[in-house]
Amino acid sequence: MLNAIFVAIRFFIPVLGGYRHVALENVALRQQLAVFKRDKTRPRLHRRDRLFWIALRAIWKNWKSALIIVRPETVISWQRKRFKQYWWRLSQAKGPGRPPMSAEIRKLIQAMSTANPTWGAPRIHGELKKLGFKISERTVLRLMPKKTGKPSQTWMTFLRNHVGQMVSVDFFTVATIQLRVLYVFVILAHDRRRVLHFNVDRCLDGTADGGSVSRTHRASLHGARS
Repeated sequence: MLNAIFVAIRFFIPVLGGYRHVALENVALRQQLAVFKRDKTRPRLHRRDRLFWIALRAIWKNWKSALIIVRPETVISWQRKRFKQYWWRLSQAKGPGRPPMSAEIRKLIQAMSTANPTWGAPRIHGELKKLGFKISERTVLRLMPKKTGKPSQTWMTFLRNHVGQMVSVDFFTVATIQLRVLYVFVILAHDRRRVLHFNVDRCLDGTADGGSVSRTHRASLHGARS
């Protein structure tokens, strides 16, 4: 009922204002549209129809008053969908994309990572560059097998990797049968348990009676710090 009153008011305003022809044409078009909508509840709209209402919404403030075939929310959703499609097309790759990674490089990265547990992506990436492979460090990290154990190397792994450069230093005392004390300083190589250096002295001061053990001990500590 209210809709009919509203349509009648909209009809008489143009008539009284001198636009009788326009008002009658508007009523005739609305009547035919009402019949069409009664027979076919959901008209099939084409792309040009949607663009028309999107453009009309942008230039006409009261566009909702003339809209019958669909709801105003539908027109707004058309504009949102068009906006998303526009930016989706802009975000698509312009070229063929990144070339696929060969199976040879995949197997090589997995083999290097398995054989060298302490190597990270930067080290493997450097070794691959030496071999002539063109690959990024991020791709190397992605192709490396996931480690399920501890993130850092174990003590046994550290020993295996550096056993050739490690030594053991020991300093101890020995009591003799004459109730004297001897000071012993020993350096052993870890790889073969080989004695690299040893010294025995009766005192640790710098007197003429001895002191070579103390000097050797201090020299070894200084070399370890440097």
